[in-house]
Amino acid sequence: MTNYWEGKLIRLRAVEPADAEAHFRFNRSDDYGMLDQLYPPASFARVEQWAAAQANEGFRDDAYSFQMEALDSGELVGGIATHHTNPRAGIVSYGLHVFKEHRGHGYATEAICLVLRYYFQERRYQKVNVGVYEINAPSRRLHERLGFTLEGTLRRSVYTRGEFSNELMFGMTVEEFRELHPDYWR
Repeated sequence: MTNYWEGKLIRLRAVEPADAEAHFRFNRSDDYGMLDQLYPPASFARVEQWAAAQANEGFRDDAYSFQMEALDSGELVGGIATHHTNPRAGIVSYGLHVFKEHRGHGYATEAICLVLRYYFQERRYQKVNVGVYEINAPSRRLHERLGFTLEGTLRRSVYTRGEFSNELMFGMTVEEFRELHPDYWR
Protein backbone atom coordinates (compact mmCIF):
# COMPACT_ATOMS: atom_id res chain seq x y z
CA MET A 1 0.00 0.00 0.00
CA THR A 2 1.31 3.45 -0.87
CA ASN A 3 1.46 6.30 1.59
CA TYR A 4 -1.89 8.11 1.76
CA TRP A 5 -0.08 11.45 1.77
CA GLU A 6 1.91 10.77 -1.41
CA GLY A 7 1.00 11.37 -4.99
CA LYS A 8 3.14 10.78 -8.06
CA LEU A 9 5.17 13.96 -7.54
CA ILE A 10 4.97 15.06 -3.93
CA ARG A 11 4.46 13.97 -0.38
CA LEU A 12 2.51 16.12 2.06
CA ARG A 13 4.08 16.34 5.49
CA ALA A 14 4.08 18.47 8.61
CA VAL A 15 6.05 21.66 9.03
CA GLU A 16 9.44 20.98 10.61
CA PRO A 17 11.61 23.57 12.38
CA ALA A 18 14.25 23.06 9.67
CA ASP A 19 11.78 24.44 7.09
CA ALA A 20 12.40 27.94 8.44
CA GLU A 21 15.27 28.57 6.01
CA ALA A 22 13.14 27.90 2.89
CA HIS A 23 10.27 30.01 4.21
CA PHE A 24 12.65 32.83 5.12
CA ARG A 25 13.93 32.89 1.51
CA PHE A 26 10.34 32.84 0.19
CA ASN A 27 9.29 35.68 2.50
CA ARG A 28 12.16 37.80 1.17
CA SER A 29 11.29 37.23 -2.50
CA ASP A 30 9.23 39.48 -4.74
CA ASP A 31 6.98 36.47 -5.23
CA TYR A 32 5.72 36.81 -1.66
CA GLY A 33 3.87 39.88 -2.89
CA MET A 34 1.39 37.71 -4.84
CA LEU A 35 -0.52 37.65 -1.59
CA ASP A 36 -3.06 40.26 -0.53
CA GLN A 37 -0.36 42.77 0.37
CA LEU A 38 3.36 43.29 0.63
CA TYR A 39 4.54 42.44 4.11
CA PRO A 40 7.57 43.99 5.81
CA PRO A 41 10.59 41.70 5.96
CA ALA A 42 10.51 39.24 8.85
CA SER A 43 13.62 38.30 10.75
CA PHE A 44 14.97 34.79 10.53
CA ALA A 45 14.28 34.46 14.27
CA ARG A 46 10.60 35.22 13.66
CA VAL A 47 10.37 32.69 10.83
CA GLU A 48 12.08 30.11 13.06
CA GLN A 49 9.47 30.82 15.75
CA TRP A 50 6.69 30.37 13.20
CA ALA A 51 8.12 27.04 11.96
CA ALA A 52 8.59 25.77 15.53
CA ALA A 53 5.04 26.79 16.46
CA GLN A 54 3.61 25.10 13.35
CA ALA A 55 5.63 21.95 14.05
CA ASN A 56 4.11 21.79 17.52
CA GLU A 57 0.59 22.90 16.57
CA GLY A 58 -0.65 19.81 14.77
CA PHE A 59 -4.21 19.41 13.52
CA ARG A 60 -6.37 21.99 15.27
CA ASP A 61 -10.01 22.82 14.55
CA ASP A 62 -9.64 20.87 11.28
CA ALA A 63 -7.00 23.38 10.06
CA TYR A 64 -3.49 22.28 9.19
CA SER A 65 -0.33 23.51 7.46
CA PHE A 66 1.05 20.90 5.06
CA GLN A 67 4.44 21.10 3.39
CA MET A 68 4.95 19.85 -0.17
CA GLU A 69 8.06 17.73 -0.53
CA ALA A 70 9.19 16.52 -3.98
CA LEU A 71 9.35 12.72 -4.07
CA ASP A 72 12.33 12.61 -6.43
CA SER A 73 14.59 14.94 -4.42
CA GLY A 74 13.06 15.27 -0.96
CA GLU A 75 13.25 19.05 -1.44
CA LEU A 76 10.64 21.36 0.06
CA VAL A 77 8.78 22.89 -2.91
CA GLY A 78 5.88 24.73 -1.22
CA GLY A 79 3.02 24.47 1.20
CA ILE A 80 -0.76 24.28 1.44
CA ALA A 81 -2.70 25.24 4.54
CA THR A 82 -6.38 24.71 5.28
CA HIS A 83 -8.34 27.40 7.08
CA HIS A 84 -11.89 28.64 7.61
CA THR A 85 -12.96 25.09 8.34
CA ASN A 86 -16.62 24.62 9.16
CA PRO A 87 -17.35 20.99 10.08
CA ARG A 88 -21.04 21.69 10.68
CA ALA A 89 -21.57 22.94 7.12
CA GLY A 90 -18.77 20.74 5.76
CA ILE A 91 -16.87 23.58 4.08
CA VAL A 92 -13.10 24.06 4.01
CA SER A 93 -10.82 26.66 2.43
CA TYR A 94 -7.10 26.65 1.74
CA GLY A 95 -4.21 28.76 0.60
CA LEU A 96 -1.10 27.50 -1.12
CA HIS A 97 2.23 28.53 -2.52
CA VAL A 98 4.85 26.82 -4.62
CA PHE A 99 8.31 28.32 -4.53
CA LYS A 100 9.00 30.10 -7.83
CA GLU A 101 11.75 27.74 -9.01
CA HIS A 102 9.39 24.75 -8.61
CA ARG A 103 6.35 26.05 -10.48
CA GLY A 104 4.97 24.39 -13.57
CA HIS A 105 5.67 20.81 -12.44
CA GLY A 106 2.17 19.91 -11.20
CA TYR A 107 2.98 20.20 -7.49
CA ALA A 108 0.08 22.58 -6.71
CA THR A 109 -2.43 20.41 -8.57
CA GLU A 110 -1.35 17.31 -6.70
CA ALA A 111 -1.29 19.06 -3.31
CA ILE A 112 -4.83 20.37 -3.80
CA CYS A 113 -6.11 16.93 -4.83
CA LEU A 114 -4.40 15.17 -1.90
CA VAL A 115 -5.79 17.67 0.60
CA LEU A 116 -9.30 17.54 -0.89
CA ARG A 117 -9.26 13.75 -0.88
CA TYR A 118 -8.51 13.84 2.84
CA TYR A 119 -11.14 16.43 3.72
CA PHE A 120 -13.82 14.83 1.54
CA GLN A 121 -13.15 11.18 2.37
CA GLU A 122 -11.87 11.29 5.93
CA ARG A 123 -13.30 14.47 7.48
CA ARG A 124 -16.72 14.28 5.71
CA TYR A 125 -16.48 17.77 4.24
CA GLN A 126 -18.75 18.35 1.25
CA LYS A 127 -17.40 21.56 -0.33
CA VAL A 128 -14.26 23.63 -0.74
CA ASN A 129 -14.22 27.40 -1.22
CA VAL A 130 -11.10 29.18 -2.46
CA GLY A 131 -10.44 32.88 -2.80
CA VAL A 132 -8.09 33.82 -5.64
CA TYR A 133 -6.85 37.37 -6.08
CA GLU A 134 -7.47 38.55 -9.61
CA ILE A 135 -3.87 39.84 -9.79
CA ASN A 136 -2.73 36.21 -9.46
CA ALA A 137 -3.54 34.94 -12.97
CA PRO A 138 -1.62 31.64 -12.57
CA SER A 139 -3.75 30.71 -9.55
CA ARG A 140 -6.92 31.52 -11.44
CA ARG A 141 -5.86 29.30 -14.36
CA LEU A 142 -4.92 26.49 -11.94
CA HIS A 143 -8.34 26.46 -10.29
CA GLU A 144 -10.17 26.68 -13.61
CA ARG A 145 -8.07 23.76 -14.93
CA LEU A 146 -8.96 21.71 -11.83
CA GLY A 147 -12.67 22.26 -12.56
CA PHE A 148 -13.54 24.76 -9.85
CA THR A 149 -16.61 26.90 -10.50
CA LEU A 150 -16.32 30.67 -10.31
CA GLU A 151 -19.11 31.46 -7.84
CA GLY A 152 -18.65 35.17 -7.35
CA THR A 153 -16.43 38.21 -7.24
CA LEU A 154 -15.66 40.37 -4.24
CA ARG A 155 -14.96 43.64 -5.98
CA ARG A 156 -11.99 45.77 -4.96
CA SER A 157 -11.37 43.74 -1.81
CA VAL A 158 -7.56 43.73 -2.01
CA TYR A 159 -5.19 46.68 -2.17
CA THR A 160 -1.55 46.16 -3.04
CA ARG A 161 1.09 47.86 -5.18
CA GLY A 162 -1.04 50.99 -5.44
CA GLU A 163 -4.06 49.26 -6.97
CA PHE A 164 -7.29 47.64 -5.91
CA SER A 165 -7.98 44.10 -7.06
CA ASN A 166 -10.95 41.78 -6.96
CA GLU A 167 -11.07 38.49 -5.11
CA LEU A 168 -12.54 35.68 -7.18
CA MET A 169 -14.45 33.06 -5.20
CA PHE A 170 -14.17 29.52 -6.56
CA GLY A 171 -15.90 26.41 -5.24
CA MET A 172 -16.06 22.67 -5.77
CA THR A 173 -18.37 20.07 -4.23
CA VAL A 174 -17.38 16.57 -3.20
CA GLU A 175 -19.43 15.14 -6.08
CA GLU A 176 -17.63 17.35 -8.59
CA PHE A 177 -14.26 16.37 -7.15
CA ARG A 178 -15.08 12.66 -7.34
CA GLU A 179 -16.17 13.02 -10.98
CA LEU A 180 -13.31 15.26 -12.12
CA HIS A 181 -10.47 13.59 -10.18
CA PRO A 182 -11.27 9.85 -9.95
CA ASP A 183 -7.57 8.96 -9.52
CA TYR A 184 -7.70 10.62 -6.11
CA TRP A 185 -10.89 8.89 -5.04
CA ARG A 186 -10.24 5.61 -3.32
